[in-house]
Amino acid sequence: MLALPAGARSRWHRHPVLRFALLVALLGTFGLILLLAPPDLQAIPDAVDRLGPFAPLAAILVGAALLIALVPRTLITVAWGALFGPLGGAGYTLAAAFLAALLGFALGRWLGRDFVAERVRGRLAQLDGWFTRQSMLGVITVRLVPLGGFGLVSYGYGTTGARLAPYLAGSVIASVPSAFGYAAFGSAVVSPGSINWFTVVPASFGLIASAVIVWRWRRSARRSKTGSARD
Repeated sequence: MLALPAGARSRWHRHPVLRFALLVALLGTFGLILLLAPPDLQAIPDAVDRLGPFAPLAAILVGAALLIALVPRTLITVAWGALFGPLGGAGYTLAAAFLAALLGFALGRWLGRDFVAERVRGRLAQLDGWFTRQSMLGVITVRLVPLGGFGLVSYGYGTTGARLAPYLAGSVIASVPSAFGYAAFGSAVVSPGSINWFTVVPASFGLIASAVIVWRWRRSARRSKTGSARD
């Protein structure tokens, strides 16, 4: 493996701008590839048949790679549901989401955190502090709000001061409802009438969780306004 000279390594670590530029270039490259040469999911069934017992592991690794490359999680989940059934598709998608969340966070932290930390001021500093203090519920809130794709949000979290454990737990929990719902849909496309509707039940939890999160957020906002008025 080609190693960088000592001087080049020190410049690389001293200049977060270079690392952040690489992160932006990486995301731009993924986006361009996705537009010009989207993944051919039609070729996956033949590959699954050839892999045999190793197909589940391949589904997790390939799913994670596609998520890191900014492929929409919905597309992957539907495809995996069609290939592996509602339960298998949901399970492999969740495992891929965990791995992709970890890798995206690590890349964002390594390439972008220093750049962001040195430049946040005012309201941005408050926002960064919010991410640093964020609990698992806060991560679930961000994941359920359609701010961006799964991979893009993972990279973004890495550039903040977010803690790894609540971030990973919240990312996976927030993915559960849609994983079961879309995997069940993908399974129904290839095998109509074969769905066990109990596999779709977790999808309803997304609506309930969203309603609870919005209610808690509004209650917290009212309390903050009341406290400010008293002061």
